[in-house]
Amino acid sequence: MLDERARLLLKALVERYIAEGQPVGSRALSKVSGLDLSPATIRNVMADLEEQGYIASPHTSAGRVPTARGYRFFVDSLLVVKPLERGELDELEGQLRPAEPERLIAHASSLLSELTHFAGVVVAPRRARPIIRHIEFLSLSEKRVLLIIVTEDGEVQNRILFSDRRFEQTDLVAATNLFNENFAGRTLEDIQARLKEEVKQLRADMIMLMTAAVEAGSELMQDTTKQYVVSGERHLLEVDDLSSNLDRLRELFGLFDQRSSLIWLLDLASRAEGVQIFIGQESGLAPLDECSVVAAPFDVEGQVVGTVGVIGPTRMAYSRVIPIVDITARLLSSALARTRSPGRQKGIKTARPSWRRPNPSPPYTRASISTSTISPSISPYLFRVEK
Repeated sequence: MLDERARLLLKALVERYIAEGQPVGSRALSKVSGLDLSPATIRNVMADLEEQGYIASPHTSAGRVPTARGYRFFVDSLLVVKPLERGELDELEGQLRPAEPERLIAHASSLLSELTHFAGVVVAPRRARPIIRHIEFLSLSEKRVLLIIVTEDGEVQNRILFSDRRFEQTDLVAATNLFNENFAGRTLEDIQARLKEEVKQLRADMIMLMTAAVEAGSELMQDTTKQYVVSGERHLLEVDDLSSNLDRLRELFGLFDQRSSLIWLLDLASRAEGVQIFIGQESGLAPLDECSVVAAPFDVEGQVVGTVGVIGPTRMAYSRVIPIVDITARLLSSALARTRSPGRQKGIKTARPSWRRPNPSPPYTRASISTSTISPSISPYLFRVEK
């Protein structure tokens, strides 16, 4: 355990290094620490910190830089989080208003990147059994039908169905009413099973439309079982700590493209409460050895549905990034809930979270791994679907 003097010097060193990006020497540290200590005393304390693995000395400099262990101790025990500026909070609130979930997720990822100048990422976990709230068939032309699918969580998707025969609008209205009266509020698997049981009782044209709706819905859910949006990867090209190692940067961009490992990490973060921070090798992913990931789960009506996060160098302004991630998760939760239940839009306010030093127990913990998969399978029928 570090004594108070060592803690204060480590805090000053980390903050100075985050701000300037240069190794911090004992003379500079004596000026910024606020402690009445001689440079010799500070050198002795720094030597102790280095021996314990909190700081390191680059080969080309007499100054010191934080190690991953130093950053971890700083984040867990020394960090004071700063509230966002009013303008930044207004920007977040203005952009994250009720809308279709896919649009909200894209906006959240983009905002995280814009405000931090790092990569912003949002992942919505797999939906094991999406529930269909209602559908609607609309005639577009002689042999084209627009299918509108609305899920229970408020997501709206459109698909164009191509048919070998013409449907009158009255037929489409009848099919819409028939589907919603008999199948609304059910999962696609339930609808498929029930449709097979009742197929003999339906007219041939109704069978075609019902089956086309289930087929298109199945493809829709396969496309969106894992929503994954990354924005602002280009910002990482401007980070000296990362851009100086092209091979490592190439691995990092490969991680963004490959997706599954990063999704696994963010799923991991969604299993715990509050903001989660993975520093360097804590992520268990080699391309992130020189990066930190700050992530937080978002929910709808108390049920966790995804994770927002920022990926940047270990030398990041944690006091700024943490509240950005936290508030984005809160606002996204609120917007998704209001999208799902429009009647709740009035009177909702988003308060600034109150931050305090995580002492004695840090809130940034690791979580257990949990994965799930679903692969709905519905055979194609008589329609061709345009995505």
